[in-house]
Amino acid sequence: MESSVAVRDRGFGKTLRTDRWWVPPLSVALGLGFFGLYATWAILQGGNYFTDPYLSPFYSPCIAASCPEQIRLLGLEWWPFSPAILMMGVILGFRGTCYYYRKAYYRAYFLDPPACAVGEFRGDRYGGETKFPWILQNLHRYFLYASIVIWLFLTYDTVHGFFFEDGFGVGLGSLILLLNLVLLSGYWFGCHSLRHLLGGNVDCYSCALAGKARYKAWKGVSWFNKRHMNWAWFSLAFVCVTDLYIRLVAMGTFQDPRLF
Repeated sequence: MESSVAVRDRGFGKTLRTDRWWVPPLSVALGLGFFGLYATWAILQGGNYFTDPYLSPFYSPCIAASCPEQIRLLGLEWWPFSPAILMMGVILGFRGTCYYYRKAYYRAYFLDPPACAVGEFRGDRYGGETKFPWILQNLHRYFLYASIVIWLFLTYDTVHGFFFEDGFGVGLGSLILLLNLVLLSGYWFGCHSLRHLLGGNVDCYSCALAGKARYKAWKGVSWFNKRHMNWAWFSLAFVCVTDLYIRLVAMGTFQDPRLF
């Protein structure tokens, strides 16, 4: 049997594993790359993101002067670019510093490590997330706080998607926006920082003020947290699907079916 020293001294890609360990990181790299490129393209377009009463989640809240009057909030005159860019700092910051996504893109793009028990470039050198730019990952909890505001606007946009010019109704786009909100909420509620915010730093729930309520909230968030990877992928894919649907309707490619 090979000694632990020999195993530790292997170079990049060396491993005792006999399975196809490279399939997961390759799949993640392709998936993140595809949805990331689509999201970047959609954000930079600056058009075809609204068809009454549907607003693309990439453009919520819409605060630039170029936003349609029905959804314009602040009407910032000094911003000449796509209104979606104004919110991307929060969205990218929240997902980019997410605990699951860190694992995903560290393995898929930085090969650090490529997979469990597989040799990597840096050998035994490991500095964690203590140096720039990785120390910025510690901002995740603050991006969580900022994302609450965007989540509230997305909730409003979803409700607004059920109100047409002739009153309340249900279109296919209404249901797509609703499912998008459910998936994004599942991802947000499963956030590790939110779980710590609700249940962390407590040695005794029964001893703490409002301990029982806090324990129930922590248990609820923990259910989402156990499935955080699934929520992360489903929400990422479907937010792109939602934008694409609204974009195609806004372009006149097809009409939104009115179900009710």
